[in-house]
Amino acid sequence: MATTDVTPQTGSVRVSDGAAPTLSRSDSRVIWLLLGAAFVAILNETTMGVAIPHLIDDLDITAVAAQWLTTAFMLTMAVVIPISGFLLQRFTTRAMFIAAMSLFSLGTLIAFVSPGFPLLVVARVVQASGTAIMMPLLMTTIMNTVPPQIRGRMMGRVSVVISLAPAIGPSMSGLLLDTVGWRWIFGIILPLALLALAVGARWIHNLGETSDAPIDVLSVILSALGFGGLVFGLSKIGGGGHGGSGADAASAAAMSTTTLIASFAIGGVALALFIWRQVRLQRRDRALLDLRVFRSLNFSLAITQMAVMSLAFFGAITVIPLYMQTVLDVSALVTGLVVLPGALAMGFAGPVIGRIYDRFGTRVLLVPGAVVVSALLWTFTTFDQNTPVWVVAVAQTILSVGLALSFTPLFTASLASLQPRFYSYGSAIVGTVQQVAGAAGIALMVTVFASVGAAAAGTGLDEFAAGAEGAHAAFRIAAILSLPLIVGAFLIRKPADQPSPAGTPVH
Repeated sequence: MATTDVTPQTGSVRVSDGAAPTLSRSDSRVIWLLLGAAFVAILNETTMGVAIPHLIDDLDITAVAAQWLTTAFMLTMAVVIPISGFLLQRFTTRAMFIAAMSLFSLGTLIAFVSPGFPLLVVARVVQASGTAIMMPLLMTTIMNTVPPQIRGRMMGRVSVVISLAPAIGPSMSGLLLDTVGWRWIFGIILPLALLALAVGARWIHNLGETSDAPIDVLSVILSALGFGGLVFGLSKIGGGGHGGSGADAASAAAMSTTTLIASFAIGGVALALFIWRQVRLQRRDRALLDLRVFRSLNFSLAITQMAVMSLAFFGAITVIPLYMQTVLDVSALVTGLVVLPGALAMGFAGPVIGRIYDRFGTRVLLVPGAVVVSALLWTFTTFDQNTPVWVVAVAQTILSVGLALSFTPLFTASLASLQPRFYSYGSAIVGTVQQVAGAAGIALMVTVFASVGAAAAGTGLDEFAAGAEGAHAAFRIAAILSLPLIVGAFLIRKPADQPSPAGTPVH
């Protein structure tokens, strides 16, 4: 006869003796609310890129200034995500949700009514402060409440959110920009955010236990300088020249190089000091970001795999639209339609892939996923100015399926390798790695695309052929980076369904 156990810390229902494990109705409702809130936050994050040209005209600002709307957002995410692990330990689930959605809603409101550029940048910083908390909060909640045997399918739903929001965001933004103007990008998001805040404040209950450990201010400062410096430097790669000629151009280039070197130097030194500080503090369980999670070999391998994949993935998906618009000479609308099927396929495949993970583990997904991703990136290296648009669409869709086969098992296996008390820190590290590796991939691929294309144009090639040369070089780097993923796919395993007893070492 089946027996039912209720986990004291979370209230999640576990059914033993062969019966299918289940999730309590209240915990399920919390997760769905968090999924909805995360969808709104990511939807907002993906709308700004399309709006930049309109903001340049409407606010009478330069392209360099306009980029701060995305750079400020990225910097804030890079600063807040690493400390989210501590915050999730220190404060209750309900308090963190309300804080995150309140910040996001406030930032959205400020952006909607903003009279000019400076306040709009402030709004983006406030928005990012809330957004940075949502994904670690969602991932930690899933790990604390969902029975181990069905975590994969729940993480598959996270993949739907991560994939569908970026697919819808640019299209929604383009439609609003062509009809009612950029303010209504925030005007549409605001009621959705307020609704999520109101419903969540009513229904979300506290999960797990909290800690009374004091926050280490020095760690916060070092984290901000370390991760913020690296992301800022990466965002500036390839953007040194601001136009002009002669002495002005030389001065701008020299200033950009100096800023770049200073950013990486400050970021590197601060990050090293941050790591040293955490190693000392974690001996007393006072770390801002507990690095003992890396004692788990499986977690370390999964995070490394995720970092390399994010580097190649974010770089490639940034170059694809550039290639289509500058080499194939298609409109932004056509570009969006080409990318859309892949994002939809990635999202809808998530729950199915999650179920496969729950039943069969990682290798059956990661190995074919890595092979598909690598094969498609090598295929992209053959594209030129004569490649039909439909071929790009098919290739991008298959690439997205390969990525879906990889990300869901990586998310689940990495966090499941940890003791429950380390889930929040693991979630913060997952988010930080994606943020930094993604920024590095974008900086690397875009710089290679632009520099190789410019060099090819200097040899007498027309702009389309020169752009194709730049795309070849960028995709080649992504393809080379993908090769170690095939090896890594064989090394990562699905941890045992039952977590280690409290107090045992991380396995």
